[in-house]
Amino acid sequence: MPVHEGYTLMPRILLLFPTRTYRAPDFMRAAERLGVDVVVASEEASSLAEKNPAGLLALDFHRPDEAARVVTAFAQRYPIDAVIGVDDDTAMVAAQIAAALGLPHNSVESTRAARYKDLMRRLLARAGVPGPQFWVFSLDDDPRVLAEQVAYPCVLKPTFLAASRGVIRADGKSEFLAAFRRIEAILHDPDVIARDARAARRILVESYIPGHEVALEGLLVGGELRLLALFDKPDPLEGPYFEETMYVTPSRHSPDSQSAIIECVARAAQALGLKEGPVHAELRINEEGPQVIEIAARSIGGLCSRTLRFGTGLSLEEIIIRHALGLDIASLHRERRAAGVMMIPIPRAGILREVRGIEDARAVPGIEDITITAHLGQRLIPLPEGSRYLGFIFSRADAPERVEAALRQAHSRLTFIISDE
Repeated sequence: MPVHEGYTLMPRILLLFPTRTYRAPDFMRAAERLGVDVVVASEEASSLAEKNPAGLLALDFHRPDEAARVVTAFAQRYPIDAVIGVDDDTAMVAAQIAAALGLPHNSVESTRAARYKDLMRRLLARAGVPGPQFWVFSLDDDPRVLAEQVAYPCVLKPTFLAASRGVIRADGKSEFLAAFRRIEAILHDPDVIARDARAARRILVESYIPGHEVALEGLLVGGELRLLALFDKPDPLEGPYFEETMYVTPSRHSPDSQSAIIECVARAAQALGLKEGPVHAELRINEEGPQVIEIAARSIGGLCSRTLRFGTGLSLEEIIIRHALGLDIASLHRERRAAGVMMIPIPRAGILREVRGIEDARAVPGIEDITITAHLGQRLIPLPEGSRYLGFIFSRADAPERVEAALRQAHSRLTFIISDE
């Protein structure tokens, strides 16, 4: 019941949703289950804002200082108890807003380090966290000269884009030049420049690390890393592009390897100064042990969080909200059953005309759901220029091997009709 204008007895959280995020429905459902009031902030003003002034807010995510000023004024009328960003960009904005409101948060500097891969790489190297050799170049540099300075094979990538967009392997000088020009074209995209014009002038080059890739989902509580899930990526990610297709948990790596991965991520988070909230890390593991590819101050992307259930059935989003509000969390232990997700790759560029075989794919034993996120008539852009998927396949079974097999079988039953025009 209202106590005074704009305030209720229920806690109120501010959720920062980019316009194109997959994450909004799951966070909104989690907030509803927890009985939490929500303020939704996005880059574009809603036509419903006048009818719901306490629940909708437009913010410029590219200007964190201005966003913090707007929210500080907003909070005078509608008090806010926690701020949550759902991707790399909004995690940094959330830190700025939380600092302005005096709420628990990661420092702005630590979220910035997690967002910008060149800064991240410098800090991890300074702290002695295992990782690749690296170089940072400008688009103003002559790539023919740069190609003589790096070790091969190497991986070129933008410093601040996500979902493997613009990440390209080069095994020699000619491939380096081709990859550099291709990434340069991506960085000239007006939408990319609008996100950060200065960062859109830089390219990060890393030595290629062979081995198996894994992903760690964790929660930082007072600087202590608590494991939520460790995912194997069964498909080899060797390039030339690095489209992630499958996550399966629990990991099939040895207990010693898993402990080393967790310790490595904890060191990486400490090196960046991250202390609170979700982290998502990508690592390669080989005979030399685990090496950090990236660590982000956010939870897993896409719809992949739907593979995770904790304690008595809490979703990942409920865990994140409860932690942000300082509420008790009975258990961070993931359910015992194995689970996995396939991010359905885009096979080629074109217009999506039809999707066939969905019901046959859903009938595969162990398949829990299939969600096609691309819509008919949509222009599809594969990696490395693109950054989205056709959809997601979810599986749950008694063993990770069965999860992987079910995902592969379900995917084989799907047919995507794509035309050039």
